[in-house]
Amino acid sequence: MSSVLTSAGGRQGPVGHAPAGLHAVERGWQETNCYVDLWLSLLGARGLDARAALGFTVTQDFEGDQFTFFKFPLHDLDRFYGLNVQELAVFDELDAHIEQQVSRGNVVLVEMDSFYLPDTRSTAYRRDHVKTTIGIDHIDRAASRIGYFHNAGYFTLDGDDYAGVFRKTESLRADLDVLFPYVEFVKAARPALTGQTLAGASLLRLREHLAARPRANPITAFRAAFPAHIEALIARGDKYFHLYAFNTLRQLGANFELLGQYTAWLREFGVDTHPSIEASCKTIASEAKVLQFRIARAIARRRHDLCNDSFDLLEQAYEASVPALAAEFDVSHG
Repeated sequence: MSSVLTSAGGRQGPVGHAPAGLHAVERGWQETNCYVDLWLSLLGARGLDARAALGFTVTQDFEGDQFTFFKFPLHDLDRFYGLNVQELAVFDELDAHIEQQVSRGNVVLVEMDSFYLPDTRSTAYRRDHVKTTIGIDHIDRAASRIGYFHNAGYFTLDGDDYAGVFRKTESLRADLDVLFPYVEFVKAARPALTGQTLAGASLLRLREHLAARPRANPITAFRAAFPAHIEALIARGDKYFHLYAFNTLRQLGANFELLGQYTAWLREFGVDTHPSIEASCKTIASEAKVLQFRIARAIARRRHDLCNDSFDLLEQAYEASVPALAAEFDVSHG
């Protein structure tokens, strides 16, 4: 790893892991959630177009207290890119398992504690214990160093941070109640699909996802729950708001921004979708951000703003996006 570039957070990563694909595109929601961002990075680093696999975004629903924490289905990653994801059994030192997998050309996905991840310096590093997933593609056990994908970047860590993430500190070793983390590895099982073959497979899978779309407008369900939400938000303050916004507005806005990217990708391959569908996805992405700011202001002023005009716009945009896309492809609910 002699060639390096400076990545976000002041860390360095190898040349070839600069932001790529959708991470290199200016977006309103530059970060989505740790799992989707990780895969956008992994696919971009392999020169693969992540947009082909974004059809699953049509299945997002409101789950009563949050929007679906949207994730690339493993089936789709296998089908489009030949990337097989398997659980890694951890029965020995975790870094020894990772060393073995990395030596085989695999990337290891590990649930880590952000407390020890220096790229989270502005949020959790050495302050809060927050679970997140990283993708490790380089490890030097002798030097206590790893290179890893996280969110929209590529980073390295070493020294005390290495001891922390792998639970090698004296206090963590002594805690018998500390469980092994959940670990997966990514194995390139087959060549990725390309060109029209990829587009055809993606379109077929989109029809399957559309059949599994919500049966009712999820924005309407969110709106019905919102009066109780704003009451709780005013009572509980800023710290709770940040958690709430991440799991509701960020998931909604980022999901539909990526769905808009997907419809644009389809048109590049001659699959006609009405431009109003992409425009409606962009409306949801932008208005979710507006709604987030309005809620923050309502909390600061302790005012129960139901944000009706924002919800009107979001509901209408949803009807003009997912249901309209299903109608274009004549896909009924499964």
